Amino acid sequence: MAIAELGVVVLDCPDPRALAGFYARVLGGSVEGEGDWVDLKVSGGQSLAFQAAPGFVPPKWPAPDHSQQFHLDLTVEDLDAAEKEILALGARPLDAEDRSRSFRVYADPAGHPFCLCAC
Repeated sequence: MAIAELGVVVLDCPDPRALAGFYARVLGGSVEGEGDWVDLKVSGGQSLAFQAAPGFVPPKWPAPDHSQQFHLDLTVEDLDAAEKEILALGARPLDAEDRSRSFRVYADPAGHPFCLCAC
């Protein structure tokens, strides 16, 4: 029997509303809240929350001497089409050169790593 259930995944960032907006354009859903805490309610999926973190330093990927903290795997049907859209929204590639793999790694506008996966 589980002790708890997952409520929400929270991403620290310098601008919660801006980062929630980025993920809303990637995943759909509605952005709720202002200020230091903003929620992204994704229809039929796990919600994400974004919390202001003064002095935020983005994780480095890959860097064995710096923790990446966590990353999100986002499932897509077409890697090339999804890549074009996320780059237009402000994502940047971290490890996307190998086109033979079923995944590519990017950073969101605040520097958090995430993968597009055609799995």
